[in-house]
Amino acid sequence: MNPLIDAFFGFAPYLIAFALGFLIPSKRSRFERVAVGSVVAVSLLLIRALWPGPVVDAEPGAEWKPLLTLIVFLPIGGSLFLLFLPRQAPEMLKRFTLGILVLDFLASLWLFGVPWTKGWHFQHIAEWVPSLGIRYHVAVDGVSAWLVLLTTLSTPIAVYVSFGSIKTRIKDLCFSFLMLQGAMLGAFVALDLFLFFVFWELLLVPMILLIGVWGGVERIKAAYKFFLFTMVGSMLMLAAILYLVYTHNQVAGYPSFDYLALSRLVLPATPALLCFLGFFAAFAIKVPMVPVHTWLPDAHVQAPTGGSIVLAAVLLKLGTYGYLRFCMGLFPGPAGQNAANIAGVAVAGIIAGALLAWKQDDVKRLVAYSSVAHMGFVMLGLCAANDAGVQGSVLQMLNHGVSTGALFLLVGVIYDRRHTRLIREFGGLAKVMPVYTALFIVITMSSVGVPGTNGFIGEFMVIMGTFVSSSLGMNAKLQGTIAAFGVILAAVYMLMMVQKVFFGPLDNPKNKKLKDINVREVVAIAPLIALVFVIGFFPNLFLSRMSEGVAASIQRFEAGRRAYSVDPGRKQALMVPRLGGPMERGYPEPKQEAEAAAPPAQALNAAEVSP
Repeated sequence: MNPLIDAFFGFAPYLIAFALGFLIPSKRSRFERVAVGSVVAVSLLLIRALWPGPVVDAEPGAEWKPLLTLIVFLPIGGSLFLLFLPRQAPEMLKRFTLGILVLDFLASLWLFGVPWTKGWHFQHIAEWVPSLGIRYHVAVDGVSAWLVLLTTLSTPIAVYVSFGSIKTRIKDLCFSFLMLQGAMLGAFVALDLFLFFVFWELLLVPMILLIGVWGGVERIKAAYKFFLFTMVGSMLMLAAILYLVYTHNQVAGYPSFDYLALSRLVLPATPALLCFLGFFAAFAIKVPMVPVHTWLPDAHVQAPTGGSIVLAAVLLKLGTYGYLRFCMGLFPGPAGQNAANIAGVAVAGIIAGALLAWKQDDVKRLVAYSSVAHMGFVMLGLCAANDAGVQGSVLQMLNHGVSTGALFLLVGVIYDRRHTRLIREFGGLAKVMPVYTALFIVITMSSVGVPGTNGFIGEFMVIMGTFVSSSLGMNAKLQGTIAAFGVILAAVYMLMMVQKVFFGPLDNPKNKKLKDINVREVVAIAPLIALVFVIGFFPNLFLSRMSEGVAASIQRFEAGRRAYSVDPGRKQALMVPRLGGPMERGYPEPKQEAEAAAPPAQALNAAEVSP
């Protein structure tokens, strides 16, 4: 066929998609039509780019190793450069910040230009403090890559929305968002526990600033509460990290903070449980799980709209990601033994979050408590520790980021117009804000898991994975049933809120002249609306690229459980044999001097831990 004809038929679908989006019934702005048309065209491009094809093994050398470093430090470097720009030029500061964030998003798309086979991708390693075993070690797999993309998509949306409602201290606002994005990305890609802890603590500072400077009336109280809860968990995790490194030095003969080395360490029962609880406390607070969830509603309610979007879409995922990567990866024995108990707490969170949301009169607080319930589904799937449960959990992390982030964005829209979020202040908004109402209902359907939207497949996989889980034992079916009841409760409180706010008589005179959603707000929410349907109709585009990463995590977890159970009464720490293969690419090899001076490391027989 003629090359020109090939090019035309290759480009024509995107042109048609753009035209369909451009033809939306709107007389407000040509820019709005162009933006929506572009989102529809990019959605088609995403579907075609992610459509599963033949699996081809890629050589690690074909990947550009500094890519993750670029993605992490582009916003951090941008935040530092921003300090030298004049505070008196807010428009320049806004354009610079959005430019950096858009570039970071485009760079993160490069991650999906390679086949997502088992193992670490875009791995970048450099010695940092060799004497202490600290390295700069970053990499992604099929789990963390999606969370990186979620971060680089959500933050520019949050910033764009914030620029429409926040008019003071723009330079400080831009600095906070840029630093926050870099720190969150660093935590998702770090495979050295010292590096991970640095990023974990770094992200606290800009988040506290967002709540404490631009928040509501009780912003200082909410910021302190967020800080104190998180810091308690962080200190417990730090103590566990130091104990792991000390024990690794005693057993292997050299210190290392590297995840690959520490995941081979099998601690005796008591130290293993205590270290597991140290990590679990930090991640349970961040999720947050009942009963350490009380900081979240206050933080959400007091935070500005952009801060709530980032907090819901990304920050909470650090808790569930941390549990999968570190609690299950470093302490598979205690994690397996306590899976049923943790799942029980997760199920309690699903029901408690739903009931608390049901009783709220503040829309934003209602959405905040719904986050507690939705994140309970994520933790439940991780505790199931099978392919369906863990893949459903990872997909639900993305779904929650999309739907709950969009809900907070939409709540911010109505707050900017009325400066209240009380449900009783509204009613009949569909008559004066029809476009806003339609968008809110779409996101509500996503949040309650209506088939065809992104929320359905994730919750369905988590519940099915829970029913067939061997890790949860005799409680599996009961916990799955209660979790399914939580889905019904979610529909009850969300639909009741929609009915009260948008339908019925338009009684309040303050609502009769409200302006419908504006162009800026449509442009901000359009990508999230598109993802609701892309994930809902084509979930395998996402599941196929996370499957190898999930399978490797489960394999490491199961091997560690077997090693832990070989001799439960032992008093000495042991090292399991190296599994080899792509999951141990980049292992911190001991120096020859340390190897010669160290006593022979105790190790289990490979036959005792092999499948």
